[in-house]
Amino acid sequence: MGQKERKILFIEPPFYRLFKNTYSLDRYPLSLGYLTQAVRKNTDWAVMAYNTDFYPGRDPIKVSFLGGIGFDNYLANLKNLSAPIWKEVKTAILEFKPTVVGISAKSQNFTSACIIAKLVKELNENTTVIMGGPHLSMVGREALKCPDIDLAVEGEGEITIVELLNAIERGNGFDAIKGIVYREDNLIVENSPREFISDLDNLSFPYSYAKEVLKDYGKYSKAAFGYIFATRGCPYDCFFCGSRYIWSRKVRFRSPASVISEIKLLQKDGVKLFYFVDDTFGVNKRYITDLCNALIKYCSGIRWSCEFHINLAEDEVISLMKKAGCFFIQIGIESGNNEILRKMRKNISIEQAFSAARIIKKYGIELQVFFIVGFPQETEQTLQDTIKAIRRIKCDVLTYSIFTPYPGTEAFEFCKNNGLIQEDHDVSLYNHQSPANYFCMNIAPARFRQLASQIERMVDKKNCINRIKRIFSLTTLDMMKELGITKSIQKGLRIFMGR
Repeated sequence: MGQKERKILFIEPPFYRLFKNTYSLDRYPLSLGYLTQAVRKNTDWAVMAYNTDFYPGRDPIKVSFLGGIGFDNYLANLKNLSAPIWKEVKTAILEFKPTVVGISAKSQNFTSACIIAKLVKELNENTTVIMGGPHLSMVGREALKCPDIDLAVEGEGEITIVELLNAIERGNGFDAIKGIVYREDNLIVENSPREFISDLDNLSFPYSYAKEVLKDYGKYSKAAFGYIFATRGCPYDCFFCGSRYIWSRKVRFRSPASVISEIKLLQKDGVKLFYFVDDTFGVNKRYITDLCNALIKYCSGIRWSCEFHINLAEDEVISLMKKAGCFFIQIGIESGNNEILRKMRKNISIEQAFSAARIIKKYGIELQVFFIVGFPQETEQTLQDTIKAIRRIKCDVLTYSIFTPYPGTEAFEFCKNNGLIQEDHDVSLYNHQSPANYFCMNIAPARFRQLASQIERMVDKKNCINRIKRIFSLTTLDMMKELGITKSIQKGLRIFMGR
């Protein structure tokens, strides 16, 4: 294979832009970052990363949780391959002329990913299409029902992609490459699984080559590059979650020194805000302590956020996180009913959730909470308990989802076995705010949609009030400081405004 032919294009398929073309995922997806650095570091292939869900205008992704916002547009764009988004994708492929296209797919954008694979083959049937990502790790060989996918990568792809490109370059077969499913002589072959990467410190930082490889790099905000993995894996065993199938329940930790080095490099490039995208930040008290102490020592003044498990919310831990620069925490409460929480294996109670929220807010950290409605075992009473919890919880942002069983998860199999999922299940119809979502055994579909709509309106209203309070409190308190109003009056107003 000649030098000009060694070109790979990595693509993040569109999802938000299908709802509204100007919605934008203003982020360099970590999957593309890690894969491009692996190719740049270990091969001489030309590489480009293309986030098709990014729109340079950065129109905010929908903030309303009202079911169905943009859903008709989303469905129409999946059917209309002459829509502007698909023309844009075709233009990018034609301009780069890749030999190989690698597509990273989640369940919610898998149909979108298959459309891109189809477009690639229409433009040049000899282009090799490789698909990886969470959905492929969950469903494996099932993904190759899409005829335009040549190879599927299961599990972590940094080592696999290098071996695949080397094999393609030399004209070798794929039988020795672990962690892949591929077509051979009209058969689907699934190789043995690939071992997890044992030492995450050996991976190059995902944004190392962003300036050179990311399409439209100059149009991204600096915040688009502040997303960091400190760990891979989650020790918890939630019924509905697919993380354990993707990363396993054994947590692998990057050393605090490695994390600090990545942050300092990003700071030099102008990045000021950071978000730890770990399934659960820190996972245990010892690692949180070591990492936070390192942040305090080497990255003074940093501001960062994370998703956090309720069981870790202790005064000592939250206080240290605050000192290390944490200004925003997300927690998954999911349900206001303890029986539902037990069946979901959340390993928490609603009382513990309220306690964790109080501790987090006590240290002046902004709080976002996640709730899910419509679990298979949900009843009207358990939904009422969740409504009460939503009304009662003191937080800055509420995120509401409808239960979505993703293929390959225990929840998906449960729903299938209980007649809630049919053989013709179309994964593109279901995502966390989809009005099509309905997987309840105890509530009729029309009644569930009625209840869900009530909750959606309530969540939107509470988020709107919280936004107004935050804007008012920030501007008013700043003005009071300028006017020299006493601290005791300022404190009283903070209490009044929930700050």
